Amino acid sequence: MKPFRMDNALPVDTTIPAPSLVCLIGAAGSGKSTWASTWPDTQVLELDRFRALVSDDAGCQETTDDAVFALQAVLEARLARRKMTVVDATNCEKSVRANLIATARRHGVPTVALLIPTPASVCVERQEGRPANRRVPEPVVLAQHAAMVNAFSGLPDEGFDHVVVAENIHRLEALLQRVSDARRADLGWDGGEGLSDLLLVRRYFGPEILPMWRWRDTSQLAGGDRVGEIRLGADRLLLALRTDVDGAGDVGFEVLMVCPVYDECESAAWAPVYNATDLLRALTGELVTDPDVYCTDHGPDDPEGRADLEQQYADAVRP
Repeated sequence: MKPFRMDNALPVDTTIPAPSLVCLIGAAGSGKSTWASTWPDTQVLELDRFRALVSDDAGCQETTDDAVFALQAVLEARLARRKMTVVDATNCEKSVRANLIATARRHGVPTVALLIPTPASVCVERQEGRPANRRVPEPVVLAQHAAMVNAFSGLPDEGFDHVVVAENIHRLEALLQRVSDARRADLGWDGGEGLSDLLLVRRYFGPEILPMWRWRDTSQLAGGDRVGEIRLGADRLLLALRTDVDGAGDVGFEVLMVCPVYDECESAAWAPVYNATDLLRALTGELVTDPDVYCTDHGPDDPEGRADLEQQYADAVRP
């Protein structure tokens, strides 16, 4: 008996109209979200995202009904405006697909079934690297995969206008175009101002920091190097942009700290920071015991003073 092959079960169809309702169909771990990412974020309705919105836990299965209700409301609103919409969920159950088709028909929007036929063994293997709350048991994954295979040939009869297998379509150009456009906007190559001198800030600390960042170009705090400030309410971090790290011409940031040697010292002390986690450690005081913290007066090499500091910190955080 020959194994089932999707590429010859139905005539090849690569049509995805715009607008349309694209229904991704595949087992957990099949790569649905990778395919969904080839569309703009605003066009993708991901069931796990709606679970997180109603419960703060994307893997909370108990909230599925509420998540589906919320997803349906957004779906109705988008299709009423004839907006391209992609539903990122397993969609392996016929009743779920029937509801999606019925919703699209009410709004006169064509439907596309997009199957992601990743081998079941790969889908199962991918569960191992997921967080516990997102890990789907092997029997469930295998059942989803079997349901997807069994449903394939009957999808046109269910009412889908187009049935497309992922391996037959070209979506990389769409993804690269979107990424390229965003990058060009960041650099100002699209005629706008771009991020300019905030590009490095985002690369190190992420886009969430940008609204709180201000350059303090009149500050002499860092010995002539440029100073920036992260400020939100009563919280404040000062950073120096170093353009010749270790005399090698490398670029990086250092955050202003208290002296790591003596509490009475009022000189500026600095510690290198490479990401948002380091900023958090600086704000909470945890970074003060880092061996790379140095005082502009005492320097970093005072073993006795550092030992005292580390003991003080240990005493402070001990329950």
